[in-house]
Amino acid sequence: MMTALQLADAGQNITLIERGTCGKEASWAGGGIVSPLYPWRYGEPVSQLSRWSEGVYPTLALRLLEETGIDPEYRQKGLLYLNVYDDEAALHWARQLGKPLERVNAEFVRHKEPEAAAPQGSALWMPTLGSVRNPRLGQALRARLAAMPNVTLMEHCSVQGMIQRQGRVVGVATSRGEQWAEQFIVCGGAWTAQLLEEVNVRLPVRPVKGQMIAYQAPPGLVQRVVLKDGRYVIPRSDGLLLVGSTLEEAGFDTTTDEEALASLKRSAENIIPALANYPVAHHWAGLRPGSPAGIPFIGALPDHPNVFVNAGHYRNGLVLAPASTHLLVDLVLGRKPLMDPTPYRLTAERLA
Repeated sequence: MMTALQLADAGQNITLIERGTCGKEASWAGGGIVSPLYPWRYGEPVSQLSRWSEGVYPTLALRLLEETGIDPEYRQKGLLYLNVYDDEAALHWARQLGKPLERVNAEFVRHKEPEAAAPQGSALWMPTLGSVRNPRLGQALRARLAAMPNVTLMEHCSVQGMIQRQGRVVGVATSRGEQWAEQFIVCGGAWTAQLLEEVNVRLPVRPVKGQMIAYQAPPGLVQRVVLKDGRYVIPRSDGLLLVGSTLEEAGFDTTTDEEALASLKRSAENIIPALANYPVAHHWAGLRPGSPAGIPFIGALPDHPNVFVNAGHYRNGLVLAPASTHLLVDLVLGRKPLMDPTPYRLTAERLA
């Protein structure tokens, strides 16, 4: 949807084909933190996209609220990292980028988040980190696209194959008939590899299951994102508290289970002990598009220059979306690229 929005803003005519309802897969299921969980642990290709995207969300959220009346609830309340084993590497990373990040003590943590558990090890504070309510972001994007005259939304419509003429993709066969276009963009998340098999491309993108839970707590119990030992608590303005997430190699299975529920509850209470007093209100699972080193594939297929891909963002789809979609649209329209596209290209080496 973000790709479609940028293409529509550039005056293009777009048909968006979605097997289900727009924004209901990984984009809906995630937590909405506008940063990789531990950004200093990522390579430059992911960091470059993340840095650019982070600055876009405040403006994007305001734009969508103004255009649709749906608030994506961008909140910039900062993030508390508890028990960070590589704090020196984190601080070095922040200094290199000029990012505010500081080591803090238990008293600081207690002041910022009175209900958070006191850190046993090093704690860090990043005041600029934001989060967005990703289901609302999806609703707002969908509403905006539905109102644009140069966008056609075809939901509950599955793509059954690509139509080729003399080796060139000219259309797609769908459950609602054939659709023709000059250019094609595959943004199928965890299902992208399946879609590209039609043109004999083996894309190393696989589903990685993640289960999450949510508590309905009093508004204000937690004010900001708190991260500890790879798990996190994310507050919403109405008191909903998201806790995630698991990492499971389970194919396309999206069932939930009691083992994951118990593990997530332990993590939640380990971060915010007061959550032991509240029942779990929601439990769900989604499928991330896993890829080597979490580096997305952005660009044209080597043998089909009018077929583009934007997939494989792993845990950072929402995080990287503004930059990765901007870069892709640059490539589709022949504009000067936002950044060097080389690390994201679908080269033979990356597709091996």
